[in-house]
Amino acid sequence: MAANQEHFETPAEVKAQCDAFRQTFSELRTEIGKVMVGQQAVVDAVLVCLFAKGNVLLEGVPGLGKTLLVRTLATTLHLPFNRIQFTPDLMPADVIGTNIVSEDADTGRRSFEFQRGPIFAQVLLADEINRATPKTQSALLEAMQEHSVTVAGKTYTLDEPFLVLATQNPIEQEGTYPLPEAQLDRFLLKIDVGYAGLEDLMEIIDRTTGAESPKASAIVDGPRILEMQELVRSVVVAPHVKQYAARLVLATHPETDTAAGGPNGPTNRYVRCGVSPRGAQALILAGKVRALVDGRFHVSYDDIKDVAPSCLRHRVLLNFEAEADRVDSDDLVAEILKLTPTQPTAMVGS
Repeated sequence: MAANQEHFETPAEVKAQCDAFRQTFSELRTEIGKVMVGQQAVVDAVLVCLFAKGNVLLEGVPGLGKTLLVRTLATTLHLPFNRIQFTPDLMPADVIGTNIVSEDADTGRRSFEFQRGPIFAQVLLADEINRATPKTQSALLEAMQEHSVTVAGKTYTLDEPFLVLATQNPIEQEGTYPLPEAQLDRFLLKIDVGYAGLEDLMEIIDRTTGAESPKASAIVDGPRILEMQELVRSVVVAPHVKQYAARLVLATHPETDTAAGGPNGPTNRYVRCGVSPRGAQALILAGKVRALVDGRFHVSYDDIKDVAPSCLRHRVLLNFEAEADRVDSDDLVAEILKLTPTQPTAMVGS
């Protein structure tokens, strides 16, 4: 049965679709694990982002395997892959491409010809994106949101599926430019990549200093990924779960009746700007993937809670008081989750 059908004929078909999704997700996780040591939560989050049809931002200091993860993912997906190393001198045309003058060998007639940039791939690694200037960072905006680019008034559509995985160094490091708020909001998830533990580090040494390094193989292809993305969109979200996701987003808005903790709560104290509607969309889409991975065709409260940190941490903009009190966005999201009950509230007009 095609995954893009809105309704399934029998419960058995629903179960079959869920089981197939879980199986493919598990196979991808295992195949990536042949190359990536540890970082299971990071791998899972990247796969969630893929099937939710979003873009992902990976943050961590150099050397933690962020680039290796993206390269390995592209291999398992059997999709064209490009890497852009962002540097301070990188220009927008270096990312999306530019028109060049070409001459016909027979007639000698000259005309403009569009030379495609590295963004014309299906898995794009934007490596160390915060080392480029904001002007160049913004060259990714249209592609990330619309899956197309416009050059000299002409729009070029990117092949589907299309996934941007950007890596960045912590802002505290020298030579970095904070990502513009508009671009941050276009990443479905932001994932913090931490250091490996003792056992994982020893395994990394064994795998990378021997005669042969492990390699991953292709597990799925483009059409199968599109089917899985369409299946995600069909997952059921009950009104009370949808309302919970919306209330989490509204709880991040300062100076409103919905601010978490009321007038003296953490939102009014620490938040400069709350989460946009894209945050609610991210919660629901990522929650749908989590539900399928768990073998369910409906989203639960726990699915929303599970994905909330990676969906919201980059969308909550904190003020100077938060910096002074050493409160980060993860602290705030955790507090909002505690202060926001799952029990539905009465809606105006209901």
